[in-house]
This record gives sequence, C-alpha cells and structure tokens, in this order.
Amino acid sequence: MPIVTLTSDFGHQDFLVGAVKGQLLYANKDFSIIDISHQLSPFNYPQAAYVCRSAIKNFPAGTFHLVLVNLFDEKPEHLLLAEHNGHYIGCADNGLLTMILESTPQKVVALELEKEQQKNTLYLTSVFANAMDAIAAGIKIESTGNSEVQIKIKNPLKPLLGSDWIEGQIIFIDNFENVIVNITKEAFETHQQGRKFKIVFKRDEVIDSISEHYADVPEGEKLAMFNSAGYLEIAINKGNAAGLFGLQGFSEIQVQSNRLFYQTIKVFFE
Repeated sequence: MPIVTLTSDFGHQDFLVGAVKGQLLYANKDFSIIDISHQLSPFNYPQAAYVCRSAIKNFPAGTFHLVLVNLFDEKPEHLLLAEHNGHYIGCADNGLLTMILESTPQKVVALELEKEQQKNTLYLTSVFANAMDAIAAGIKIESTGNSEVQIKIKNPLKPLLGSDWIEGQIIFIDNFENVIVNITKEAFETHQQGRKFKIVFKRDEVIDSISEHYADVPEGEKLAMFNSAGYLEIAINKGNAAGLFGLQGFSEIQVQSNRLFYQTIKVFFE
C-alpha cells in the first residue's frame, strides 16, 4: 500500500484538502494518505522547508511526499517530481525542493501540463497523482517526465557564523508558541568546541545552558533545548515564549527593517 504524505498551505476552512485527497484516491484507491500540516504560512519558504524536511526523514523509503505550497508563486508550466535517498517528493518548481533537501535532488523530472487545461490546484494534484501511481506500479521516475529540466534553486536559510558566535533565524513557531531556530545540534556543538556559551535574544534575554526537558526549569522560566528534529528551541515551561518575548518568524522582506532582532537568536561562545 503506497504511502503519500500531504503538506499544504491551504488551511482547513474549505473543501480543498478533502478534494485533493479525493484526487489522489481517484488515481489509486490504495494510496495511504497521511497529513503532515495544512497550516503553513503562505510564501514562507523557510518554514515549509523545515516542516517538510523534519517530517520526511521519519518515513520509510518509497514514501511519496506531496508538497502543495506556493503552487502559484509563478504561472506553472510544469511540476517537479524528485527521487532522493529513496523518497519521492512532488512540488512546484519554485525553489522549495532544494530548500527541503538542502542540496540538489539525485533525480528530478518535470511533469508536463496540458496547455489547454485550467491550471488549478485539483488539476495539478491529478498530474502528481498519476505520476505517483505509475511509479507505485513499477515505472521508473525517468519515464514519468522530462529529466532534462533545469529546476529553480533557492538556497536553504542558514545561520550566520563568526569565530565566537552563531546567529540563527526563527524558522517556526509551534502551537505552544515555542520558537524554533535554524541552528542544529550538530552545528551548535561543532562551533562550540567545548566552550561556554550564552544564547541571547531581544537584546537582553540570556540563556546559558541546554535543557533536556521543559521541566528542567521551574514553571514560567525560559529554557533552550534541541527539539525532536534536532533544532534549537527557545521555550518557557508551561508558557508562551513567542508571545511573551515578542518573537516572530524570520521574514526576508523585513531583513532591512528595525524589527529584525525580533526574528533572530544569537549564540556567543567564550
């Protein structure tokens, strides 16, 4: 039974998520569809890349991952279907693919769209679904589309590095208003080299230790930890870190504004 994960920026207000699942099942009634999230913020590529990357690695090889995010950032001429480390990822050719993978895909094809067909979400879903059904039946990915495609590339959002500091960007705020920063545990420890550190944000908030659990600090106190995806998280035990500290998800549009310090976390090593 082929597994298909579904991620979108649709929300749940209307029929679209259900209709997309119907299109998938129309192509193959044996698809097992698993929702990742439908609450991604529109046009927020770092957030979408973080959510998809963190979810994909937990599924078995052979899983199909359908990412319907920013489908109409540009007029779609084709769609992308990639095979990478045993997983299949379908998304628009908008640069998100390389942000999710943090590299170029091992294999990728362009799924052609019919010129006379209205390019709406359900039609695009049907194109993805038919290609995934063909692969599930044993067809090689190269036979489902044009493998000569030159894909759009967006570089993943990386922290800034200095000899004794790292500056990360806030890439996600979860339902508990915990703040996720694009500094991985591996990058943190590699740069730390055993030195003491201070995590600084909002100019005067400081954390100088890494917790294992939220309950490592008293209720209402701030903490830093590495979450289940391996990324640095700023939280408050039984509190709302983003709301209390006024922290926001990183936005490239606001890079030049004076609000940038609400969107970044800096670690100093000494």
